[in-house]
Amino acid sequence: MNNETTSATITDRIPPHAFFVVSAVFHYLGPSFAVLLFAAVEPLGVAWLRIASAAVVFALWRRPLRYLRGASKQERWLIVAMAATLAAMNCAFYLAIARLPLATVGAIEFLGPILLAAIGLRSQRNVGALALAVAGVWYLTDARWVAEPLGYLYAFANCALFVLYVVLGHRLAASGGAGGIDRLSASMLVAMVFALPFGIEQALPAFASPLLLAAGIGVGISSSVIPYVCDQLAMARLPRATFALLLALLPATAALIGFLVLRQVPTHAEMIGIALVIVGVALHRGEARRGDQPTSAQSH
Repeated sequence: MNNETTSATITDRIPPHAFFVVSAVFHYLGPSFAVLLFAAVEPLGVAWLRIASAAVVFALWRRPLRYLRGASKQERWLIVAMAATLAAMNCAFYLAIARLPLATVGAIEFLGPILLAAIGLRSQRNVGALALAVAGVWYLTDARWVAEPLGYLYAFANCALFVLYVVLGHRLAASGGAGGIDRLSASMLVAMVFALPFGIEQALPAFASPLLLAAGIGVGISSSVIPYVCDQLAMARLPRATFALLLALLPATAALIGFLVLRQVPTHAEMIGIALVIVGVALHRGEARRGDQPTSAQSH
């Protein structure tokens, strides 16, 4: 108990935006490494390894089965809903990045959450920030329209599921960071079961190679443990509208990591899009510091 209190005190001293930045970096850093694994393991296999390894880490850390036993019926339904969302979102995301550049998938992923940001707009300044972010996302997306209909189908499915993740994530985080992480750990454990029929067969090659298995575990920790924990710590202290608009950083992060790790060089139009997104986010953050209310007050 004392350790949890100490941890809560430390996390409370860190600005919630810092947790978001860490999440934004790892949100695509892990998947960029996953793309490198696709030569040996199929996308759905990598997706299951990501979910399963994260579930094991959370199980050792938070003991989700004990939490599930003591959870209310309403909490259990929320955990199951989040688990189904995580399983489907991860599968759709990996099927998308196997066919499209990371920056393109990142841009499409943001098109849904930007609608959540619009719900909380209160000023002309935030309207301007939203307009800049939309323009930036349009540049990033328009620069990469190619003849890959299945890839875009998966990318837009991931986009819709990401919106659901943001909404459910704020409900998980409503009572504070520790409670949200406990619910998240339970959700990840159930998600591993949901994704099992789709990914276990494709994941089998990794179990025959310690190096591939270690790489899959690394993808899970960097893709699901670090960013999802940071999301919970950020969501617990940021309004949903603020968090949703800050997600505009994700297309820019995806383009940067795609360039550094996968050598996916951004075009001139993509660079313009990244600049517009960053300016829009900076404009919104300046106002958010004065007027934001706690997330728990706005997520119900």
